[in-house]
Amino acid sequence: MANTNQKITTFLMFPGTAEEAINHYISVFDDSEIIHMTHYGPNEAGQEGSVMHAAFSLKGQMFMCIDNSNGNDIPFTPAISLFVTCETEEEIDRVFESLSEGGQVLMPLAPSPISEKFGWVEDKYGVSWQLNLLKVQ
Repeated sequence: MANTNQKITTFLMFPGTAEEAINHYISVFDDSEIIHMTHYGPNEAGQEGSVMHAAFSLKGQMFMCIDNSNGNDIPFTPAISLFVTCETEEEIDRVFESLSEGGQVLMPLAPSPISEKFGWVEDKYGVSWQLNLLKVQ
């Protein structure tokens, strides 16, 4: 269930791959769902069938997105990334593998001073993810 009291929501703009990306992300993360998705119809401002607006949740965290309808190429950058705390080693391994498939590993999974395992990937859609498995105290 998405956090409906969230005051700041990450908003992503995809170059025509929003629906594909959302479906991929909700398949990767537990406790995830599409909240709503609206598509452009014929003779509307965006390409017919592309995402006009969508809201979805990953691990209970709300996100919004659209498909870019302005015609400008605006790529994602790893200067901003989504930081995910994983609860188990199985989860971090599974999520890292799924997100790095077709993408780019920026830092391979490895122990760090503050993590049992930490890794950083840019997925096939250009979104950057930092994955963290906290050290057990």
